[in-house]
Amino acid sequence: MASHRYARQSRAVGIRGLLISFRDLLVLAICVGGLLASWLVYGVSGPGNPAAFGAGPTAGTSLVAAPAVPSASPRSSAPDSVPGSRAPSSPAPANKPGGNRAAVGAPATAPGTPPLPAASAPLQITYPAVGLDVAVHPLRPDPAGGQSIEPPETMDAYWLSTFGTPGAGSTNTTYVIGHSWEGLDAPFNHLSYAAAPGDELKVVTARGTMTYKVESVTTYTKSTLKDSPVWAAVPNRLVLISCYTQDLWGKNVAVVASPVSGK
Repeated sequence: MASHRYARQSRAVGIRGLLISFRDLLVLAICVGGLLASWLVYGVSGPGNPAAFGAGPTAGTSLVAAPAVPSASPRSSAPDSVPGSRAPSSPAPANKPGGNRAAVGAPATAPGTPPLPAASAPLQITYPAVGLDVAVHPLRPDPAGGQSIEPPETMDAYWLSTFGTPGAGSTNTTYVIGHSWEGLDAPFNHLSYAAAPGDELKVVTARGTMTYKVESVTTYTKSTLKDSPVWAAVPNRLVLISCYTQDLWGKNVAVVASPVSGK
Protein backbone atom coordinates (compact mmCIF):
# COMPACT_ATOMS: atom_id res chain seq x y z
CA MET A 1 0.00 0.00 0.00
CA ALA A 2 2.81 2.33 0.95
CA SER A 3 4.56 1.54 -2.31
CA HIS A 4 1.45 2.58 -4.28
CA ARG A 5 1.34 5.91 -2.45
CA TYR A 6 5.06 6.45 -3.18
CA ALA A 7 4.51 5.76 -6.86
CA ARG A 8 1.61 8.24 -7.02
CA GLN A 9 3.71 10.88 -5.25
CA SER A 10 6.62 10.25 -7.64
CA ARG A 11 4.33 10.71 -10.65
CA ALA A 12 2.95 13.93 -9.14
CA VAL A 13 6.43 15.30 -8.57
CA GLY A 14 7.38 14.35 -12.12
CA ILE A 15 4.33 16.15 -13.53
CA ARG A 16 5.00 19.27 -11.46
CA GLY A 17 8.60 19.24 -12.68
CA LEU A 18 7.38 18.99 -16.27
CA LEU A 19 5.02 21.94 -15.75
CA ILE A 20 7.82 24.05 -14.33
CA SER A 21 9.99 23.15 -17.32
CA PHE A 22 7.28 24.30 -19.77
CA ARG A 23 6.85 27.56 -17.84
CA ASP A 24 10.57 28.23 -17.92
CA LEU A 25 10.63 27.57 -21.64
CA LEU A 26 7.70 29.96 -22.16
CA VAL A 27 9.44 32.75 -20.23
CA LEU A 28 12.63 32.15 -22.20
CA ALA A 29 10.72 32.27 -25.49
CA ILE A 30 9.06 35.58 -24.51
CA CYS A 31 12.45 37.09 -23.61
CA VAL A 32 14.00 35.99 -26.89
CA GLY A 33 10.99 37.26 -28.84
CA GLY A 34 11.24 40.64 -27.11
CA LEU A 35 14.93 40.97 -27.97
CA LEU A 36 14.26 40.02 -31.59
CA ALA A 37 11.42 42.54 -31.86
CA SER A 38 13.63 45.29 -30.39
CA TRP A 39 16.37 44.46 -32.89
CA LEU A 40 13.92 44.59 -35.82
CA VAL A 41 12.49 47.95 -34.71
CA TYR A 42 15.97 49.39 -34.38
CA GLY A 43 16.95 48.08 -37.82
CA VAL A 44 13.90 49.67 -39.49
CA SER A 45 13.95 53.01 -37.74
CA GLY A 46 17.62 53.43 -36.89
CA PRO A 47 19.22 56.26 -34.92
CA GLY A 48 18.96 58.69 -37.89
CA ASN A 49 15.18 58.41 -38.23
CA PRO A 50 13.38 61.30 -36.50
CA ALA A 51 10.65 58.90 -35.50
CA ALA A 52 13.12 56.82 -33.50
CA PHE A 53 13.51 57.64 -29.84
CA GLY A 54 12.27 61.23 -30.35
CA ALA A 55 15.79 62.34 -31.27
CA GLY A 56 16.86 65.96 -31.68
CA PRO A 57 18.18 67.60 -34.89
CA THR A 58 18.85 65.01 -37.56
CA ALA A 59 20.01 64.94 -41.14
CA GLY A 60 17.90 63.55 -43.96
CA THR A 61 18.92 59.95 -44.51
CA SER A 62 19.11 57.76 -47.63
CA LEU A 63 20.29 60.97 -49.16
CA VAL A 64 20.78 60.07 -52.81
CA ALA A 65 19.23 57.28 -54.85
CA ALA A 66 22.33 57.14 -57.00
CA PRO A 67 23.43 55.19 -60.06
CA ALA A 68 25.63 52.15 -59.98
CA VAL A 69 28.98 53.47 -58.81
CA PRO A 70 31.61 53.74 -61.56
CA SER A 71 34.73 51.69 -60.93
CA ALA A 72 38.24 53.01 -61.50
CA SER A 73 37.45 55.65 -64.10
CA PRO A 74 34.33 57.68 -64.98
CA ARG A 75 32.07 56.22 -67.64
CA SER A 76 30.78 58.12 -70.63
CA SER A 77 27.25 56.91 -69.95
CA ALA A 78 25.16 57.55 -66.86
CA PRO A 79 25.50 54.46 -64.64
CA ASP A 80 22.10 54.65 -63.01
CA SER A 81 19.59 52.43 -61.24
CA VAL A 82 18.76 51.57 -57.68
CA PRO A 83 17.13 48.11 -58.04
CA GLY A 84 20.15 46.49 -59.69
CA SER A 85 23.76 47.16 -60.50
CA ARG A 86 23.25 47.75 -64.20
CA ALA A 87 24.46 50.84 -66.00
CA PRO A 88 21.79 51.97 -68.48
CA SER A 89 22.54 54.38 -71.26
CA SER A 90 22.52 58.07 -70.41
CA PRO A 91 19.35 60.07 -71.10
CA ALA A 92 19.89 63.07 -73.34
CA PRO A 93 20.20 66.22 -71.21
CA ALA A 94 17.15 68.47 -71.42
CA ASN A 95 17.51 71.38 -73.84
CA LYS A 96 20.81 69.99 -75.11
CA PRO A 97 20.48 69.04 -78.81
CA GLY A 98 22.66 66.18 -79.89
CA GLY A 99 22.52 64.08 -76.70
CA ASN A 100 25.40 63.62 -74.31
CA ARG A 101 28.69 65.28 -74.90
CA ALA A 102 31.26 62.51 -75.02
CA ALA A 103 34.33 64.55 -76.04
CA VAL A 104 37.12 64.79 -73.48
CA GLY A 105 38.25 68.24 -72.43
CA ALA A 106 36.87 71.61 -71.41
CA PRO A 107 33.92 73.26 -73.18
CA ALA A 108 34.80 75.53 -76.05
CA THR A 109 35.66 79.09 -74.95
CA ALA A 110 35.74 82.34 -76.84
CA PRO A 111 39.15 83.42 -78.18
CA GLY A 112 41.17 85.26 -75.56
CA THR A 113 39.25 83.98 -72.53
CA PRO A 114 41.29 82.28 -69.81
CA PRO A 115 41.15 78.48 -70.00
CA LEU A 116 39.68 76.43 -67.20
CA PRO A 117 42.19 75.13 -64.65
CA ALA A 118 43.21 71.52 -65.11
CA ALA A 119 40.72 69.01 -63.71
CA SER A 120 41.32 68.41 -60.02
CA ALA A 121 39.47 67.70 -56.80
CA PRO A 122 37.05 70.37 -55.53
CA LEU A 123 38.02 71.78 -52.13
CA GLN A 124 35.47 74.53 -51.39
CA ILE A 125 32.09 75.69 -52.71
CA THR A 126 30.79 79.22 -52.23
CA TYR A 127 27.20 79.98 -53.31
CA PRO A 128 26.35 83.47 -52.03
CA ALA A 129 22.68 83.50 -53.03
CA VAL A 130 21.91 80.60 -50.68
CA GLY A 131 24.49 81.32 -47.99
CA LEU A 132 26.49 78.20 -48.85
CA ASP A 133 30.22 78.33 -48.08
CA VAL A 134 31.46 74.85 -47.24
CA ALA A 135 34.53 72.65 -47.42
CA VAL A 136 34.35 69.74 -49.85
CA HIS A 137 35.68 66.30 -48.94
CA PRO A 138 36.12 63.33 -51.31
CA LEU A 139 33.65 60.49 -50.85
CA ARG A 140 34.10 57.22 -52.71
CA PRO A 141 30.78 55.33 -52.69
CA ASP A 142 31.06 51.64 -51.91
CA PRO A 143 29.79 49.63 -54.92
CA ALA A 144 28.82 46.84 -52.53
CA GLY A 145 26.63 49.19 -50.53
CA GLY A 146 23.90 49.45 -53.14
CA GLN A 147 22.93 52.69 -54.83
CA SER A 148 21.76 54.78 -51.92
CA ILE A 149 24.58 57.17 -51.05
CA GLU A 150 24.63 58.89 -47.69
CA PRO A 151 27.54 61.14 -46.65
CA PRO A 152 28.79 61.49 -43.08
CA GLU A 153 26.41 63.48 -40.86
CA THR A 154 28.27 66.79 -40.99
CA MET A 155 27.43 70.17 -42.51
CA ASP A 156 30.23 69.92 -45.07
CA ALA A 157 29.96 68.91 -48.72
CA TYR A 158 31.08 65.60 -50.22
CA TRP A 159 32.36 65.08 -53.76
CA LEU A 160 31.54 61.72 -55.35
CA SER A 161 35.05 61.01 -56.53
CA THR A 162 34.16 58.06 -58.77
CA PHE A 163 32.26 60.36 -61.15
CA GLY A 164 33.50 63.63 -62.70
CA THR A 165 36.29 66.01 -61.67
CA PRO A 166 35.87 69.75 -62.42
CA GLY A 167 38.27 71.48 -64.80
CA ALA A 168 39.89 71.11 -68.20
CA GLY A 169 39.98 67.43 -69.14
CA SER A 170 36.75 66.58 -67.33
CA THR A 171 34.92 63.54 -68.76
CA ASN A 172 31.83 63.42 -66.55
CA THR A 173 29.48 65.44 -64.38
CA THR A 174 30.83 66.53 -60.99
CA TYR A 175 28.50 65.55 -58.13
CA VAL A 176 28.63 67.22 -54.73
CA ILE A 177 26.18 66.15 -52.04
CA GLY A 178 25.42 67.26 -48.49
CA HIS A 179 22.85 66.83 -45.77
CA SER A 180 19.90 69.09 -45.10
CA TRP A 181 19.09 69.11 -41.41
CA GLU A 182 15.87 69.05 -39.47
CA GLY A 183 15.84 71.53 -36.59
CA LEU A 184 19.05 73.33 -37.63
CA ASP A 185 19.83 76.19 -40.00
CA ALA A 186 22.31 74.16 -42.03
CA PRO A 187 24.00 75.40 -45.26
CA PHE A 188 22.45 72.82 -47.61
CA ASN A 189 18.94 73.55 -46.27
CA HIS A 190 18.87 76.74 -48.35
CA LEU A 191 19.18 74.95 -51.69
CA SER A 192 15.53 73.91 -51.36
CA TYR A 193 14.06 77.42 -51.35
CA ALA A 194 16.76 79.98 -52.25
CA ALA A 195 18.56 78.46 -55.26
CA ALA A 196 17.44 79.77 -58.66
CA PRO A 197 18.52 79.61 -62.32
CA GLY A 198 20.99 82.37 -63.14
CA ASP A 199 22.74 82.25 -59.76
CA GLU A 200 26.52 82.07 -59.80
CA LEU A 201 28.69 80.01 -57.49
CA LYS A 202 32.41 79.33 -57.20
CA VAL A 203 34.25 76.06 -56.83
CA VAL A 204 37.81 76.17 -55.52
CA THR A 205 39.86 73.21 -56.76
CA ALA A 206 43.43 72.10 -56.18
CA ARG A 207 44.37 73.80 -59.50
CA GLY A 208 42.33 77.01 -59.38
CA THR A 209 38.85 78.52 -59.03
CA MET A 210 35.92 77.98 -61.39
CA THR A 211 32.70 79.99 -61.66
CA TYR A 212 29.44 78.20 -62.44
CA LYS A 213 26.00 79.49 -63.41
CA VAL A 214 22.90 77.62 -62.25
CA GLU A 215 20.80 76.24 -65.10
CA SER A 216 18.03 74.50 -63.18
CA VAL A 217 16.75 73.66 -59.69
CA THR A 218 14.58 70.52 -59.59
CA THR A 219 12.90 68.54 -56.82
CA TYR A 220 12.71 64.74 -57.19
CA THR A 221 11.17 62.04 -55.09
CA LYS A 222 13.96 59.78 -53.89
CA SER A 223 12.51 56.93 -55.93
CA THR A 224 12.67 58.92 -59.20
CA LEU A 225 16.02 60.65 -58.73
CA LYS A 226 17.81 57.49 -59.86
CA ASP A 227 16.22 57.76 -63.32
CA SER A 228 16.58 61.53 -63.73
CA PRO A 229 18.74 63.37 -66.31
CA VAL A 230 21.10 64.58 -63.57
CA TRP A 231 23.03 61.31 -63.97
CA ALA A 232 23.90 61.98 -67.62
CA ALA A 233 27.65 62.18 -68.16
CA VAL A 234 28.22 65.82 -69.15
CA PRO A 235 31.85 66.97 -68.87
CA ASN A 236 32.31 69.88 -66.47
CA ARG A 237 28.68 70.08 -65.44
CA LEU A 238 28.18 70.48 -61.68
CA VAL A 239 25.25 68.97 -59.75
CA LEU A 240 24.60 69.77 -56.09
CA ILE A 241 22.21 67.36 -54.35
CA SER A 242 20.65 67.45 -50.91
CA CYS A 243 17.46 66.41 -49.15
CA TYR A 244 14.50 68.70 -49.78
CA THR A 245 13.88 70.57 -46.53
CA GLN A 246 10.07 70.39 -46.76
CA ASP A 247 10.26 66.59 -47.06
CA LEU A 248 13.65 65.37 -45.85
CA TRP A 249 12.70 61.72 -45.95
CA GLY A 250 10.90 61.61 -49.30
CA LYS A 251 12.52 64.09 -51.69
CA ASN A 252 15.83 65.44 -53.00
CA VAL A 253 16.66 68.78 -54.57
CA ALA A 254 19.19 68.90 -57.44
CA VAL A 255 20.90 72.12 -58.55
CA VAL A 256 22.50 71.85 -62.01
CA ALA A 257 25.17 74.37 -63.08
CA SER A 258 27.66 74.84 -65.92
CA PRO A 259 31.03 76.65 -65.93
CA VAL A 260 31.18 80.30 -67.01
CA SER A 261 33.95 81.07 -69.48
CA GLY A 262 36.49 83.70 -68.51
CA LYS A 263 35.61 83.84 -64.79
